Amino acid sequence: MKRKCMCTSEVNHSNGYEKIEVFDAEITKELSENYRNILAIIGEDISREGLDKTPERVAKAMQFLLQGYKTDPVEILRSAMFKEDYRQMVIVKDIEIYSMCEHHLLPFFGKAHVAYIPNGTITGLSKIARVVDVFARRLQVQERLTSQIKECIHDTLKPLGVAVVIEAQHLCMQMRGIQKQHSITTTSDFTGAFQKNATRDEFIKLISTKFS
Repeated sequence: MKRKCMCTSEVNHSNGYEKIEVFDAEITKELSENYRNILAIIGEDISREGLDKTPERVAKAMQFLLQGYKTDPVEILRSAMFKEDYRQMVIVKDIEIYSMCEHHLLPFFGKAHVAYIPNGTITGLSKIARVVDVFARRLQVQERLTSQIKECIHDTLKPLGVAVVIEAQHLCMQMRGIQKQHSITTTSDFTGAFQKNATRDEFIKLISTKFS
């Protein structure tokens, strides 16, 4: 049976700002009840004013942060595939990522750099960023996130090569555990032409270059 959806609209009349978000009503209710229990278990007074709407807010926030499960990244790429005889490197760098570590349910965030060398087929540049976002908006580890992005592009576009590098900060390392606030984790994955030193070095050089 298909779940009912609840659409909420939040309007700021001072500047005409309007935000519309859609949430699943049943999921929101179920999550809210569980978060209310969690707050009570840790010793909070769930009846106080500041926490009155918190369970519902968190329920909606989790649906937003993990919305990647609802989208097929392959279909994103396929929606804008074009025949083009271009066989040089295509790079989309500094793609912001916000994801949730599956080990502690704490965020990790940073930037992804993605490149591919077409083999007769290209895709819209924005689709690369959307694919990154779809995989990031799931419970993740950075290593798997890196490989999933690479594999999706490789399997769908059939390019001569794909390169993905992610640089991220993990709150599970900064707020708890080792508590190293300035640590950055870098992961990479390469296929095809990017496994050659010269091509990989060119990619690394280009993503490290700041264009004014």
